[in-house]
Order: sequence, then C-alpha cells, then structure tokens
Amino acid sequence: MKIVPIGENIVVKRLEAEEVTAGGIVLPDAAKEKPRQGRVLSLGDGRLLPGGARAAHQLSEGDRVLFDRYAGTEVRVNGDSLLIMREDEILAVVP
Repeated sequence: MKIVPIGENIVVKRLEAEEVTAGGIVLPDAAKEKPRQGRVLSLGDGRLLPGGARAAHQLSEGDRVLFDRYAGTEVRVNGDSLLIMREDEILAVVP
C-alpha cells in the first residue's frame, strides 16, 4: 500500500535512533528518544493559493529533514511507522 498525501502534506519516514552515544555508552531502549530527523517519501500537490493555483513545495522526495518532536501524525503502513505532516512543520533540510 502506498500513501499519497493531499495538498500541502508530506510523508516522512523517521531515521533510526542512535544506539551508542558519542562517548561510547550503549543506550537502553527506555533511554532512547524518537529521532527528529527523517526522509521525505512523498509530497502532496502543494498549498492552495487564493487564486486557485498551487504553490510549489520547497522540499523534494529524498530530502533529509529536521522536525519538532511532536510534529505530524504517526501512521503504520505495512509494518513501517510513517509521519504525515504539513510542510510548514519542517524546521530545516540537512544537506
């Protein structure tokens, strides 16, 4: 099953959490935070402008992005955990 976002929404897959700190300490599952980075999987048509046209997205598929801890809505598709969020919830693109 494939998710196709509508309008200004995008679908993001979270990147895996770090299991070892920079100092070499192995983190147990309870101490891990949900990663705030992900990859853009798909984009909607864009935000609807007052004249009826659509604004182009600033992102593209495959971009690595940063987002807030509580951004988006988490959904499960074929066992994968994905986030559906608005483009304005993205904080930055990581080169």
